[in-house]
Amino acid sequence: MVDRRRRSAGHGDAQKVVLLGRDTERAVLDRMLAAVAAGESRVLVVHGAPGVGKSALLRYAESSAVNMRVLSAVGVESEMELAYATLHQLCAPLLIRLDQLPGPQRAALETVFGMRAGPPPERFLVGLAVLTLLSDASEQNPLLCMIDDAQWVDQASLQVLGFVARRLLAESVAVVFGVRERSQELFGLSELKITGLRDTDAHTLLDSVTHGRLDRQVRDRIVTETKGNPLALLELPRGLTVTQMAGGFGLLRADTLPGRIEQSFLTRIGALPEPARLLLLIAAAEPVGDPVLVWSAASRLGLTPRETLVEGMQEWLSLDARVTFRHPLVRSAVYRSASRDNRRAVHLALAEVTDPQADPDRRAWHRASAAASPDESVAAELERSADRAQARGGMAAAAAFLQRCVALTEDSSRRAERAVAAAEATLQAGDLDVARRFAEVADRAAQNEWQRVRTHLVRSRITFAAGLNQEAPPLLLTAARQLEPFDMDLARETHLVAWGAAALLAVHSDSLRAISTAARELPARAGTPHALDVVLEGCALLVTEGRAAAAPVLQRALAALTDLPASEMLNWGWVANGVSAAVWDDGAMRVLVGRVVEHVRAVGALTELPFCLTSLGIAIAWTGDFTAAALIVAEIEDVCAATGVPIAPHVELRMSALRGRVAESEALIAATTEEAGRSGQLMGVTVAQWAAAVLYNGLGRYEQAMSAAQVCTGMPEPWVSVWALPELIEAAVRGGYGDVARAALRDLAEVTEPSGTDWALGVLARSRALVSDDAAENLYREAIERLGRTELRPELARAHLLYGEWLRRDRRRGEAREQLRTAYEMFGSIGMEAFAERARGELVATGERIGNRSIETSSGEELTAQERQIALLVRDGLTNPEIGTRLFLSPRTVEWHLRKIFAKLSITSRRQLRDVLPLSEAASTSE
Repeated sequence: MVDRRRRSAGHGDAQKVVLLGRDTERAVLDRMLAAVAAGESRVLVVHGAPGVGKSALLRYAESSAVNMRVLSAVGVESEMELAYATLHQLCAPLLIRLDQLPGPQRAALETVFGMRAGPPPERFLVGLAVLTLLSDASEQNPLLCMIDDAQWVDQASLQVLGFVARRLLAESVAVVFGVRERSQELFGLSELKITGLRDTDAHTLLDSVTHGRLDRQVRDRIVTETKGNPLALLELPRGLTVTQMAGGFGLLRADTLPGRIEQSFLTRIGALPEPARLLLLIAAAEPVGDPVLVWSAASRLGLTPRETLVEGMQEWLSLDARVTFRHPLVRSAVYRSASRDNRRAVHLALAEVTDPQADPDRRAWHRASAAASPDESVAAELERSADRAQARGGMAAAAAFLQRCVALTEDSSRRAERAVAAAEATLQAGDLDVARRFAEVADRAAQNEWQRVRTHLVRSRITFAAGLNQEAPPLLLTAARQLEPFDMDLARETHLVAWGAAALLAVHSDSLRAISTAARELPARAGTPHALDVVLEGCALLVTEGRAAAAPVLQRALAALTDLPASEMLNWGWVANGVSAAVWDDGAMRVLVGRVVEHVRAVGALTELPFCLTSLGIAIAWTGDFTAAALIVAEIEDVCAATGVPIAPHVELRMSALRGRVAESEALIAATTEEAGRSGQLMGVTVAQWAAAVLYNGLGRYEQAMSAAQVCTGMPEPWVSVWALPELIEAAVRGGYGDVARAALRDLAEVTEPSGTDWALGVLARSRALVSDDAAENLYREAIERLGRTELRPELARAHLLYGEWLRRDRRRGEAREQLRTAYEMFGSIGMEAFAERARGELVATGERIGNRSIETSSGEELTAQERQIALLVRDGLTNPEIGTRLFLSPRTVEWHLRKIFAKLSITSRRQLRDVLPLSEAASTSE
């Protein structure tokens, strides 16, 4: 890590870097630094090919950062498997400020940096802690944070840094990434693409390093072939004689450009004495850049400064407060070109001088890299490192340790066990191809039936993770049956995962029924049933016996899950998430799903995360909190991009339908229906048609709504097909299809009455009111009362709307206006545009004049969605840090928004927000 403070240009190491050309790029960086000096935040992703000048531009930014504190970190290829390694590099100079962080944030950073023991913290909490840390530090001096070679930053660090970069706004902080190619974590951030120099600048640079006159055609060829890459222009001529340069014969190699640059480095490094080259190798293999470790390892190998720090070494390596290479390609060139024996000797020396207490994982990695043959002591050490990595939330790191552990294991039986563990960890980390390879290793090394069964299980889970397909449920069911003689707990867990896979696919009822029947045939557990047992029993009964028989069991399962640690549900928690939905318990749904998501996020189980996030997004969308649901959608997209396995956009479909945005919704519905139908993922078709039913009911296009809802209710799955019944009833009644509505109402009563929750009975009362004559008013009032006790604001608003519509048709205009006005205001505050327009039309029909439902501002400028959300939270009494925690913003950014809110509303205090915000909107933030 590097921490430098800039006081004024031209002092010491702050002397400004001079670059040839790059006027446009330097101007971008200058504007960025000026904005940060003025109190704003900026983020920039500088990307381009190796050697094109990214690092030089970052050095230019550093040298131009007058009166700023500079923090820097460099991604190191050999560190990519160590979770949070780069983040620790960057934040290390600020850790003296940890005591100033809120308790949960401090604990999160201390845990991931190995400063304290504890369960893995949620990734978002780590990001919020870093955001707060940078924000607090920037109050003393503006910060410039530079992360070079971001393509080699470990995944956990890159996710957190991407999270922080997207939430910087009013802090005096600049974050600059240097990267060869942008990763998914950096998409959407401001970028600066670096290409080669212009021809005139490229010729000037080439002339500066060539001796003698070059043929014009040769000079042009060099510039063209290097595409103006500055490092190539500087390095390639150095490996060629004047004759080769003049005749162009040295340019006939077919290597790739980075390979040519590396070869140029190696040709010149090869002229150094052997001790000097060995010191370069030590520095390349030691990723922290600690000069004490480098010199200690050198001493172990019998090297002295006198024989290593020869003339010319300063061209390649800086050995000051931190060991740094002149260019990242030097490090990779030195390491890759070294002999195996030298690499092993260097790693062994580094392992011997690395503190086993302070840094056991890096020591284990060095020992593993030094091993020339299987070594059980090193393999066991790697296993322990994998356990520690998993506890810190580094699933990818755990997988890497276990993969290396397998290579160092000689005993076949133990090798099979470790290969299965490596395959499982790699699967959780989202690298399915590598997981398959280790499953094959486990299969070849298996010594007994138990090991073969476990291998079949992990292969089945890989098949399921590779994309919902019809092969997964029967494979998982076979694995579950094979497991029964060996491990009944694992067998029950696998039966439940098979059930969940079949329910998600919704291909046909036979598959789900076969799995449910097999689950019910399992022998009962001796003693008190585990939560898993009750969940599996309830899910199976749901299919074989129906909702009435399953409801009491599912309610017991829900109670058991409430007390079960989320860590025990890693592999099957996404299925258990459906229990609360099946019994219509919205509060338990949000709590249970939230707990499972927190744990799955924390351990980095990327294959499970999209399913859990989808459940959470749907649960949140039911409440009408579209801002929070949109964050979930963004996270799902990030995870799917990382694993390369797409998932149907269920949350987006639900939100777009509720919002009532026709063009956006219809395009998404059509695309999802086509893709899901083609791949056999009929759950995607079901959700898409549910979304269509909601959309068209909001628009008053009841024939289309009824058609879509009928598709849903015909699907053999236990959740969405049921949620579509109220849509079918409303559409059928409004379309004049009373028989269809009454039949759907009977089905709805069958699935809601056994649950007995306010959500279930509220929706049932609202639906009964639609087909009722004499009892309609009491049923509408019951629906409003019951749904009013839930957090399901869209459902409550729809109850007010239907009641108002009924009152208007009963010619009770005054009472109708009251209900319709309530519905209109609620729909507006939630963002349900189509339903709001439907309510507005009904209000106009009663003679009501409709004004602007937005918050009025004296400036005429409306509050943005985020400003409105912050204003409402402030109005409800939350402090800036509390709001920041909820919205994943720094307190300083919250304050910046608040100043804009005050200006727009022409007020001067938080207390005045109570007078200017509509009560209906203020109430929308309560929990």
